[in-house]
Amino acid sequence: MGRLFRALLFLVVLAAVALVAYAYLGPIFGADFSAPQAEVRIPLELTGQ
Repeated sequence: MGRLFRALLFLVVLAAVALVAYAYLGPIFGADFSAPQAEVRIPLELTGQ
């Protein structure tokens, strides 16, 4: 049981390191993480008194 827990913990740590490495090195290899920028206009009608 201890070996299974240690193996799962190792895989979780390895996945976290891989995610951080991808976040830092992704733009160097062409990954674009920027959000698409577009102006959004939605008409709004306020019904009050």
